[in-house]
Amino acid sequence: MDKQEETTAWEQTIGEAAERGELLQASMSGLRRSSDEVAPRTVVRPVKLKSGFRYQFESHHKTKVLHENLDPEAAAARIVLLMKEHYRQAIFKTPEADLQLLLNKKGKAALLRKPATAKMAEIGTASHDRMKKRVLEGSAPAPFLVELGIMTAEGRVKADKQDKYRQINRFLEMVNDVADQLPEGRELKIVDFGCGKSYLTFALYHLLAVEQKRSISVIGLDLKEDVIAFCSSLADRLGYESLRFQVGDIGRFGELSAADMVVTLHACDTATDAALAKAVGWDASVILSVPCCQHEAFGQIRSGELAPLLGHGLLKERFAALATDAARTALLEAAGYRTQVLEFIDPEHTPKNLMIRAVRRKGSPSGKPEKEKLLEYRRYRDSLNLDPALERELAAAGRLPSL
Repeated sequence: MDKQEETTAWEQTIGEAAERGELLQASMSGLRRSSDEVAPRTVVRPVKLKSGFRYQFESHHKTKVLHENLDPEAAAARIVLLMKEHYRQAIFKTPEADLQLLLNKKGKAALLRKPATAKMAEIGTASHDRMKKRVLEGSAPAPFLVELGIMTAEGRVKADKQDKYRQINRFLEMVNDVADQLPEGRELKIVDFGCGKSYLTFALYHLLAVEQKRSISVIGLDLKEDVIAFCSSLADRLGYESLRFQVGDIGRFGELSAADMVVTLHACDTATDAALAKAVGWDASVILSVPCCQHEAFGQIRSGELAPLLGHGLLKERFAALATDAARTALLEAAGYRTQVLEFIDPEHTPKNLMIRAVRRKGSPSGKPEKEKLLEYRRYRDSLNLDPALERELAAAGRLPSL
């Protein structure tokens, strides 16, 4: 490791690397003096945006994390300013070397060079993927997030709302991944069964109608009148003219004869099955379902081979929930959908962290693949002595293939 005493040469080295787009990562820390304005640590990464190449400054305060994107020239100036006035140490990664910068109280610098640990292609790809998946920008105020108390008017996510913000972003990532499966050239009809306070309903509307400029009509349905009144008032304040809410039961909802997307989040027990059956009956292109409590299978499951597992109430309850979701995905496959089971939010927030995402397959919903899936499902069902509500509803509606 070579060690060089520097006074101003480090500014040129780091500044030129940033301006050339060759600063692959930077981490600045060690405040010279306590400050409420400057974060104890700032991380800098290259990102690829629609507007071009930028450096993202991620400032880690005690109760919040702020983001700002700067062009290379402005980023170079900001890094030099932060180091000269606020931080005592930093690590800068470039294709040629890792540079550790240490500044004493008088501003005299020691620049230590180590072999490079980051490659240009790796950092560039990672940064691009990270930005592509972040649907909502933490530095840009979204009116619905401000109204819901998640974000300040200046675009900062509140410290106690970080988990909710991450959940909303995760949900929008899952929607965005299948948005190209929705019909184009006409108004999209979307239903959210059991919408609750509708954080995600508003997020969905923001993504499709505001960001992507699609023509959509969204209905949020819930049994609680006070919740519906709140959501309706908020939709009016936001000017979301094509988003409306109404009180109603999933099983009795008959307003539509078709829908393009159905969302059902935390509908209790067989209410999830009623929502899935509605979606299949409407030939929905996309279904997003996060099941909630699941009691039906608990009283049905029988299996001598699984006696050690089913003999303990807690284990049986957890297994029954997984067995129910497996049956649902298998039935959706048999009804003509491609399904995925995804992690919705981190397990430490809630055990109800699975999402079933289903996209309608092209072609006939009663062809050979569907028949094979139905046979596979029946073997699974019979092995556990199950009689799922979703199968009964789909069979009654003629939505399962004939064998």
